[in-house]
Amino acid sequence: MRSPYELKKEIETRLKGYLSRDRDGIRHELLNLFIKVKSLTIPQIYGRLQEQFSISYHSVASMVGIIASRIGILHVRRNAEGTNTIYELKDQYVDVVAKILGTT
Repeated sequence: MRSPYELKKEIETRLKGYLSRDRDGIRHELLNLFIKVKSLTIPQIYGRLQEQFSISYHSVASMVGIIASRIGILHVRRNAEGTNTIYELKDQYVDVVAKILGTT
C-alpha cells in the first residue's frame, strides 16, 4: 500500500499530465472553481464555464468525471432528492491543486 506522501505525488503527476493537455484554459478554470467554491453540481459548473468558454454540457460532465475517477481528487455524493450529484474537492488535495495551478 502506498503512503500518503506517495499518493499525493501520484495525484500531482496525474494532475500535471491532465493540465498539460489544456489548450484553452477550461481545465484550469474548472479546478479553480473547486478551490473557490468547494462543492458544485454539473449544472452549476456548466453555468459558470459557459460564461467564459464555448463549451457543451456533456464536455463539462466528462471533465468532472475524469477528475473524479481517474485523477481521484473529487468526493462524489448524491443529494437527498437524487437529482444532481454534488462534487467536492477532497480536503487533502486542496493544497496540491492550488500549488499546481499556481505553477502552470
